[in-house]
Amino acid sequence: MGEKVVAGAVGLADPRRYREKLKECLEGFARLLEEKRFDRPQNLMGLEIELNLAGPDGLPRMMNAEVLERIASRDFQTELAMFNLEVNIAPHRLGGRVLDQLAEELRTGLGYAHRKANEVDAGIVMIGILPTLAADDLVSANLSDVDRYTLLNDQITAARGEDFVLDIAGVERLTCTSSSIAPEAACTSVQLHLQVTPGRFADVWNAAQAVAAVQIALGANSPFLFGRELWRESRPPLFQQSTDTRPPELAAQGVRPRTWFGERWIDSAYDLFEENLRYFPPLLPILDDEQPLDLIAKGDTPSLAELVLHNGTVYRWNRPVYGIADGVPHLRVENRVLPAGPTVTDVIANTAFYYGVVRALAEEQRPVWSRLPFAAAARNFDTACRYGIDARLEWPRRGRFGGTERVPAVNLVRDELLPLAAAGLDAWGVEPADRDLYLGVIEERCRLRMNGAAWQSATYHRALESGLARDAALAATTRRYCELMHGGRPVHDWPVGLPEPAVPLG
Repeated sequence: MGEKVVAGAVGLADPRRYREKLKECLEGFARLLEEKRFDRPQNLMGLEIELNLAGPDGLPRMMNAEVLERIASRDFQTELAMFNLEVNIAPHRLGGRVLDQLAEELRTGLGYAHRKANEVDAGIVMIGILPTLAADDLVSANLSDVDRYTLLNDQITAARGEDFVLDIAGVERLTCTSSSIAPEAACTSVQLHLQVTPGRFADVWNAAQAVAAVQIALGANSPFLFGRELWRESRPPLFQQSTDTRPPELAAQGVRPRTWFGERWIDSAYDLFEENLRYFPPLLPILDDEQPLDLIAKGDTPSLAELVLHNGTVYRWNRPVYGIADGVPHLRVENRVLPAGPTVTDVIANTAFYYGVVRALAEEQRPVWSRLPFAAAARNFDTACRYGIDARLEWPRRGRFGGTERVPAVNLVRDELLPLAAAGLDAWGVEPADRDLYLGVIEERCRLRMNGAAWQSATYHRALESGLARDAALAATTRRYCELMHGGRPVHDWPVGLPEPAVPLG
């Protein structure tokens, strides 16, 4: 889940009092904006990656506590389920050799964690959804032994009042129910943070929303769940359905889901925090003693604890974040679109593309969001999740006639967005050799129409054709994925299929 909710037992406040405190926090946030109390630009970015644990057989291993004890590093933390971990990379200044620095830190950290996991017959897997997960793996008994996850599960299930229904129709159809939020743990993602000034926040968020579908098309890596082949990027529908507090009647009335793309372009970061309060009841009414308006009046910086916590329980794909560093408040856009993996090189290529294209689009004189309806951006996101690198997306037509047109995502990237990403990385001051290396990975993915999801699907079908049963084919595909992932070559270079001979599991 990623949200550092609380530690230890807590008492939940009266919802009415908590709602009033949220309003106080929102008013405090508005005052901080009005008084221009936020940090100056620092060009800071951050990176988090959620990971899976799997054994040599390719099956999930429920042992994050044992692995974390051996890793013994603050960079690695628990995640929602016992087969999840998360690695956090310290903030970096965008510029120079930052891309290669990130790649080296990730290779070193993940390599160390993988060796430590090997000591207990497990290994690190960077993948959107582990193909070998079964419904029996995603139950409340396999949630991490951390109070905050238990509390969050209890509150979300209580708000819903009945079992969660998973119904995803893709290449095949999956329908099942769950009595807990545990299926959400199948989703492992990359989160990219960018610190921005309040004046630039809306432009950066709007740009990130506009290209979210393109990120998915390029980086899709989650085609399987519970033995079924679904969407090329099945995380978004799974995440939405497994955290959906709405019974069917409320959904039919148009009540918004807590996992949400949004419904409009914004003018200020305030818009998003205000919407989160207006549309979504608090899940975790935990009161802090802080009086934010009094602190602001004294010139101090409030933590806005209730607002931050509530914001963390609304799962936007591009989330606003309020933080404090050295006593000074700042704002970040947290991009939660991408699945984990396949390799460190692929992750850094996705990172380079995102930071480059968002900077360029945010600075255009005729911004894309002034020419693309928000509803089209939302449809694009859905389309990219379904079809991955083969998606056709709606985009503003170039030239003086205006309007939009549907174009293959790979053509849009190669013809229009890659040059913008390169210009954006230049504006950040990124080393040209690194820029060309990592954007070159994106270009090759487009040329070959090969990303993680495409490779997984093609290899799985080759395994079926070789005579393996479905579960054995998924396990063999996962083992081959792990081997190639740790080999380090980007996914467009991976040979499709299993090494000969494919040995059926006994």
